[in-house]
Amino acid sequence: MRKNFILSFFVLAFAVLHSCTERSNDIAVFEHFRYKGNDALFDKEFDPQNQYLNPVLAGFYPDPSICKKGDTYYVVHSSFSLYPGVPIFKSNDLVNWEQIGHVLDRPSQLELEGLQISNGIFAPAIEYNPYNETFYMITTSTWGIGNFYVKTKDPEQGWSDPIVFPQVRGIDPSVFFDDDGKGYILECAEPMGGADYRGQRAIHMHLLDVENDVIIGEPKEIVRGGARPEDRPIWIEAPHIIKKFGYYYLICAEGGTGLNHSQVVFRSKDVWGPYIPYENNPILTQRDLPEDREDKITTAGHADFVQDENGRWWAVFLGVRPYEFDMTNVGRDTYLLPVEWPEGGWPTILPQGEQIPIVNNKPGLNPDPNIPPTTGNFEFIDNFDSEDLGFTWMHIRTPREKYYNVGSGKLELRPRDITTEEIGNPSAILRRQQHTTFEAETKLEFYPETEADFAGFTLFQNEEYQFLFGKTIVDGKTSLVVNRLEKDKETLATVELTGRDRNRPVYLKVTGDAADYSFLYSMDGKNWVTMVENADGRNLSSRVAGGFIGALIGLYTTNNFEL
Repeated sequence: MRKNFILSFFVLAFAVLHSCTERSNDIAVFEHFRYKGNDALFDKEFDPQNQYLNPVLAGFYPDPSICKKGDTYYVVHSSFSLYPGVPIFKSNDLVNWEQIGHVLDRPSQLELEGLQISNGIFAPAIEYNPYNETFYMITTSTWGIGNFYVKTKDPEQGWSDPIVFPQVRGIDPSVFFDDDGKGYILECAEPMGGADYRGQRAIHMHLLDVENDVIIGEPKEIVRGGARPEDRPIWIEAPHIIKKFGYYYLICAEGGTGLNHSQVVFRSKDVWGPYIPYENNPILTQRDLPEDREDKITTAGHADFVQDENGRWWAVFLGVRPYEFDMTNVGRDTYLLPVEWPEGGWPTILPQGEQIPIVNNKPGLNPDPNIPPTTGNFEFIDNFDSEDLGFTWMHIRTPREKYYNVGSGKLELRPRDITTEEIGNPSAILRRQQHTTFEAETKLEFYPETEADFAGFTLFQNEEYQFLFGKTIVDGKTSLVVNRLEKDKETLATVELTGRDRNRPVYLKVTGDAADYSFLYSMDGKNWVTMVENADGRNLSSRVAGGFIGALIGLYTTNNFEL
């Protein structure tokens, strides 16, 4: 009896051990993720009860659009080919924002298959219609369906499937609901009859049947070219209408989403026009300021307006924090400034020649210490204790299968043959790099068996521009490797793990300081060895890589890795 018990015990122990070994070999286990930002731009004293820092949402949160219901504000942003799509935040003071999810969080709402990373979802606009107590988010998808909106009564309880408008053929659509309950859809489109010069665009407007969610009749071109047509302006886009003082004010971005970006305004007594441009346009730009200024913000524009509970108007808009000429890795942030709007007159966000201030006054703020910060220098730690991923994490394109498990202090990623270097949906979860100076760290348990097995970090800008840092097999030996991709792939360093270290968890750390990226590892989480110091990180900038997103920091694994 005793002999049978001992035999059974060893059989069971061997089975458990074999099961664990198989599980470890098949899965990359990340035990935590820590991110910490330390930008000099944010190293300023301010009173969080009465002052705030710009940007209010730091990192890749471009093309902001805002609306309000009651005492709650909602803001949404472009997400391109990341999933879920269109991050949405809420706030009671316009400064302290809490992410409540994503608008497009089901495959039936968001298909991204086969798209480049900077395609997908462009420039969402959010609006609340008090007549039917419904929120609308309208946007452009480059995957087949074009322009659509989704609806909800409660942004925290999910949104409808897309309602498509095939007559809206441009980009940057928005919805306007007039005092009489009528609805209108605006868009940036090719000028009717054809463009007069390269880059010329127009604003078109459609009448919307709000009850039936359909377009009525033909569109009308309400602006052609831009604020000063004689100057041949380019890319009049991102239109929004605000009704005030008996006028319809049309605000638009102009000049392209680069260094010449700006915000302009028109107005009309009739919703259909004619729309007259403000003689002192633009009402926001940073294009004419000295290149060598401190606390430099560039490319400001793409604004949307909202009125607070005290009747004051505010603008959210995008901008960029470059670390050298037109070079940023964090992407386009969201900024907040008051709108000066004299009685019966024209709105101005910032007088021409003035720099966007980093510290701004707004009395009566009440930051909640339990809500993760969205700006300033902060530390983010995910110990993977929740049953699902937090809202900060994203996937590259729409997942079609479950390749991760999370909980009990671990994130488990299942390797697949899809890599971050191809247009697919790899086994990776990613979050934004929100600071120019930062560090990111994780603990990895992974036992590669072939040179095709890899797990670790991806610092991702697109398929051809990234860093890969992790564990694999090199020349038959368990090793750590750092690859840099700028179209071609270059191995910056390889370190063989010997003895017990081959079968132990390893800590990985990445640090960034402007264009300098360093890669470190540790076997105990305390004593760090630098594998690569000050690698050129300009490959993570959109200036070099192209596109519209900011750099992403991802935890990643594949069984199709190549040096």
